[in-house]
Order: sequence, then structure tokens, then C-alpha cells
Amino acid sequence: MSQSVDASIFKAYDVRGLAPGQLDEETARRIGRAFVDYLKAKRVVVGRDARASSPGLAAAFMAGCASEGCEVVDIGIVGTDMMYFFAASQDLDGGAIVTASHNPKEYNGIKMVRKGALALSGDAGIKEIREALVAGRFADTPAAAGPAVARRTIREEYARHCLSFIDARRVRPLKVVLDTGNGMGALGAEPILKTLPLEQVRMYFDVDGTFPNHPADPLVEENRREIMERVVAEKADLGIAWDGDADRCFFIDDEGQFVPGDFVTALLGEAFCRKEPGARIVYDVRASRAVNDLVSAAGGTALMHRVGHAFIKRRMRDEGAVFGGEVSGHFYFRENWFADNGMIPALLILELLGLRGQKLSQILSALRAKYHLSGEINSKVADVEGAMRRLEERFEDGRITRLDGLSVDYDDWHFNVRSSNTEPLLRLNLEAYSASEMERRRDEVLGVIRA
Repeated sequence: MSQSVDASIFKAYDVRGLAPGQLDEETARRIGRAFVDYLKAKRVVVGRDARASSPGLAAAFMAGCASEGCEVVDIGIVGTDMMYFFAASQDLDGGAIVTASHNPKEYNGIKMVRKGALALSGDAGIKEIREALVAGRFADTPAAAGPAVARRTIREEYARHCLSFIDARRVRPLKVVLDTGNGMGALGAEPILKTLPLEQVRMYFDVDGTFPNHPADPLVEENRREIMERVVAEKADLGIAWDGDADRCFFIDDEGQFVPGDFVTALLGEAFCRKEPGARIVYDVRASRAVNDLVSAAGGTALMHRVGHAFIKRRMRDEGAVFGGEVSGHFYFRENWFADNGMIPALLILELLGLRGQKLSQILSALRAKYHLSGEINSKVADVEGAMRRLEERFEDGRITRLDGLSVDYDDWHFNVRSSNTEPLLRLNLEAYSASEMERRRDEVLGVIRA
């Protein structure tokens, strides 16, 4: 067991590192103690994913929580959004899940929330826990073990909550390919989808923390290639994929084409505005103008904000926004305590297909004809600040904003460039109103970045 703590495991939104090399059970025990101490928590929930290291890390984290006198509810193997649901619906003081999300099997981590499923972040919570552990606090073993851990199964109540977002009678009999990538999505999807008139083609529903078939991150093109091909081969109406801890959701249309997260945000934002006139929708700075255009046309207000779930959730609470979406496949809901969820967007898209009576490719055709997206393009640069200065000088005739990184707007195209939190990388997202203009402008901006 390590005596010193590797400070690099404390990230912007969670704790994450190689297990047990950087994150071992003793470190997890200390984090549990510091978590309860920081929140002054009396009752918390803890879940875990199916990685080989997760049972031991979760048990140690719970022991740490209990040793501080905190009651712990153990909900076992669950998706991250299931932990959010239970923490918020039961009005607990906090919650945590042992997971490394979409990272490879060698990694593990801990995502933590306070009351209301509000995420701890590097700005508030994770910073204080890191400082306490680096200073050597919580390394001793308390004399008393603390309250016994209670165990609960929550899958059915979670399913009822997710289903409350739609009128299930609107869901048509459809053939749907489902890829949970051996991750937690299978646990959440099973009790929900059995209630709907779907012909299910299942891929990798066996929960396996070694992820033997493909990495559990459908945002990466090679990881979703198989489901795209399967949708076409099966002549299916839709494909749905989830990431490793099932808090992100991705869609493949009936022609086997990937649907960008900002197009999903635009469609669902429009749908919410039709249900609730004047609704507010939050979206991130990387997104297509389709979000603002569709939401505005439906009588709603689209609010652009910084990337990252801690920022999106906070803005949604401040604005009373009914829905929020990110390019990365995170979708947030006011009636879900403003937390992200991977099952609710799947249900809403199924309902939308029933309401519109169209194929998803038909619904998307107008967006694809008008909005041409580069996707996120990463560039390694030696001097991040120098590259950002070059961009400002080169595109000084555009409308420049600095809400998150550098955004430059022209009438017929726009782009955002942000730096990575952890690497010397710049991330470009660009959009134009024709494919040729998008490609030309993309290459122009990349030329400046990589000069």
C-alpha cells in the first residue's frame, strides 16, 4: 500500500489513474474519509463499474466514509447516471461511483457529487480533497469501523424515472441496434427497453470490465464503426451506443451515419421547446449553429456556455433550463436534477421518431444539407499561447469571444479553439454552410495552428 499520494490523479472533474499503480485501496480509503469530511456528510451512496479493481476500491472508499461516522448505501454495479439518480432522488448528502468511464481497463477512478447530484470539481471539492491527502491527512486508521453499509438494488426505480420523460405509447415498433460495449449501459437499458415495442439487436451486453470487444468510447470513430455497419446490415431503424459508465449516449441513423452530439442537442432542444413554450436550452461553445437556429425557431432561448458538465449544470440551474447538451454526448435534464443521463436521450429520440413519423435520416437531412461540421480536430503544438495569438491576429476581422478558448464568428462560418487541460493540444471545431467552404476554412485554421 502506498504511503504518499500521487497528486496527478486529481483531475478537473474526478479522480482517475492507473490501478493499483496510482490509485490503490489505501488511497481510496483516504479519499472516502476526505470526501465525507469535506461535505460534512451524514449519508451517501456508492456504486461501481465492473473493472477488476472496482470491488476493492469501492469497499475501501466505503470503509473510509463509514469510519468518519457516515451512513453508506451500496448500490453495487451501476452506471454513473444511476448513482446521480439515487443520490438526488433520496436527497442524500453526496454520492460516488468507482469508475474510469471510457478509459482502458488498466485505469480506474472515482466520480463524486454533493447534495442534488452536483459534481465535485477541481474548482470545488476535488481541490480540497487533493490538498488534504497530499498534506498527509486521513492516513491513520480510526479506532471505530463506523456504521454498517446498507445494500440496495435500484434498477427498477431508475427505469421508472427514465420512462417518465416520454409517452411510451408514442414509441413505434422499430428495429434498433444497441451497443453497450460491455459497459454499464446494459444494466440501465435492460429494464427500460423491455417495456417498449422494439426489436432489439444487442451488441456486447455482457458486462465485462476488460472491454474485450472494443474500447467503450463511441465518440472515437473506430469504436463505433461496427455498430454503423450493423445498422446497415440489419436494415435497422436506429443504432444507439453508450460509453463505459453509460452517462453518454450516441446515435446512428437508419443509413448507418453517425449523428453528431450537437445535432442531437438541436433536435431534442427543439422538441422540449414545443412541449414547453419559451424553454431555455444550454449548449456548449463547440456546437453547430443548428442548436440556436432550431431552438429559436421553436420559440425557445438557446444559451451558449463553457464546455464541461460542472459548468453546464451550474448554468442550467441558474437559468432554470429544461435541457442541456454537449457535442461530447452528455445530455442534461432539469427534471433529472440537472444531471446528465444516458438513457433519457435514447427514449426521447425513440419518442421523436414516433411523433414525427419519419426516419431519423429524413429528420436530419435538412441539418446535414445546411450545417457542415469539421468534428473535433486535435493538434499537438509546442507553444499553445503562441498559436492562440496567431489565430487572433489572423482572424481579427471576425467577431471574437473568449467564453471558453477562442471563438471566431463570421456570417457564413465560425470556429472554436480550446486548449486541453492535460496535454499540449489545441482542439478545433469548425462549421460552414457548404462542404467545400468547411474544408477550405478548416485547412486554413489548421495551417495557422500548426505553423
